[in-house]
Amino acid sequence: MSTEHAVYPDLNGKTVLISGGASGIGEFMVRAFAAQGARVGFVDRAQSQGERLAALLSSRGHAVEFVCCDITDEIAYKAAIGRFEHSLGPITVLVNNAANDVRHTLEEVDSETFDKLISVNLKHAFFAAKAVVPMMKRAGSGSIINLGSVGWMMASAGYPVYAASKAAAHGMTRALARELGPNRIRVNTLVPGWVMTEKQLAMWVDDAAKELISRSQCLPGSVLPEHIANMALFLASDASAMCSAQNFIVDGGWV
Repeated sequence: MSTEHAVYPDLNGKTVLISGGASGIGEFMVRAFAAQGARVGFVDRAQSQGERLAALLSSRGHAVEFVCCDITDEIAYKAAIGRFEHSLGPITVLVNNAANDVRHTLEEVDSETFDKLISVNLKHAFFAAKAVVPMMKRAGSGSIINLGSVGWMMASAGYPVYAASKAAAHGMTRALARELGPNRIRVNTLVPGWVMTEKQLAMWVDDAAKELISRSQCLPGSVLPEHIANMALFLASDASAMCSAQNFIVDGGWV
């Protein structure tokens, strides 16, 4: 497999906001955008991991900043966004990556749990978009990338509120794409398949899962975090200038 990666010159100097950027897919996105010369602000609750990543990339000459933040705290998240705008410049790329696919059943979910799951999987994305859209309008363009899920498309069991949140993210993409299109703001959904992150490998990917993946994907091999990050780069760049209101599925051809 080639180790060559696409270079998007227009991403050099752009300010990008990524939620959930300290580990997993989000970490690879932070690294990928930094490598393109973008100014990257990212948030996460994992303080030590986030600080280490920001320090590492900064030591290599990249403009990367981290704020430890609970994205379900709207006020705190809005303050973090304001801090990035002040230090890195107006945000013109938003990647709504953060989510929690914790397993749960219909029977065990009460009203409080429901609200928490909606907050971590959907609500923060809406209010992050609300916070950055004025910057994008002033800049004359922007790209909002909402992370979706193949899980609800496949009618997967084990996380009904998560599935509902991710299905709603697709609807939010379509609605915002129509609303913001006149301002040259593109909104798309990036839909990962079963991505082999450290969390997935540790918690869910056993021999039976590996056999299922091998049987279900059209393509051999594993869907890796860098595959999702590469698609995020494309959707953030002018290379996708006329792409909006779409689902971009990266799942090895499973769905």
